[in-house]
Amino acid sequence: MELAMIGLGRMGANMARRLQLGGHRVQGFDPGEAARAEATGHGITAHASLDALLQVMPAPRVVWLMIPSAVVDGMLDQLLLRLAPGDTVVDGGNSWYRDTQARGERLAGQGIRYVDCGTSGGIWGLSEGYSLMVGGDEAVVTPLHPLFSTLAPAPDRGWAHVGPLGAGHYCKMIHNGIEYGMMQAYAEGFALLERKQEFNLDLAQIGEVWRHGSVVRSWLLDIGTEALKHNPTLQGIAPYVPDSGEGRWTVREAIDLDVSTPVLTLSLLERLRSREANSFADRLLAEMRNGFGGHAVHRTDVP
Repeated sequence: MELAMIGLGRMGANMARRLQLGGHRVQGFDPGEAARAEATGHGITAHASLDALLQVMPAPRVVWLMIPSAVVDGMLDQLLLRLAPGDTVVDGGNSWYRDTQARGERLAGQGIRYVDCGTSGGIWGLSEGYSLMVGGDEAVVTPLHPLFSTLAPAPDRGWAHVGPLGAGHYCKMIHNGIEYGMMQAYAEGFALLERKQEFNLDLAQIGEVWRHGSVVRSWLLDIGTEALKHNPTLQGIAPYVPDSGEGRWTVREAIDLDVSTPVLTLSLLERLRSREANSFADRLLAEMRNGFGGHAVHRTDVP
């Protein structure tokens, strides 16, 4: 199968390489010259414009987007001027599922088919394969099965057509919400181990023990343990944790559906808290505590 990959960042380029290794013909586009140069160095034909890319793709064309959700609509604006009825667009990024459904309706008005593919695997997908959650009409998704089975860890596992348009991104959204909770649990557990100074615990050693046979073993534990092996005190790492939006969408969905998700919600709030270098709330708490109990306030404006 021939595929046009838009977005040749690390994940998009790695997906293109895995597809090529599986026998598919992939050509790409990225507005960044550095990304195009790196992709070319890995054997991917990278074009400097959408027109150049789409002109070499046979009809009906399959275009795979691996770009941030914030720029998907802008890219679709450009594609709608260039694609033809019967072409298919696959959004493999992390878009909000309601946006995906609206985009599908928009493209359908011009006879262009739309598929959402929630993609997990990160930078390890090239060697390990990607977990793929696919949404869309069966008649549109079925011809794309060779792509999904090549990208997945194995042709018969690690991917599924999970439902209609939007279902793929919905499942990936919940997947990422769970990921937030798991990461927070590991982080808090290792913080307790680190604080117990009387035992002088080797955190990487403990993580290595847990990786084998334990009920808490996981790929996230693998990553955390490797980090502790190379930097036991996490020297030079700032306590600042970004979020890319999926956790917020998950919490919003929980509220809309009246589903209690305290772990997922609190893990998101902890990420927000990590960015507060000078918390207004905590300073006000200190003043209130002083006001009713006379407790000392630690000040930053005195020597």
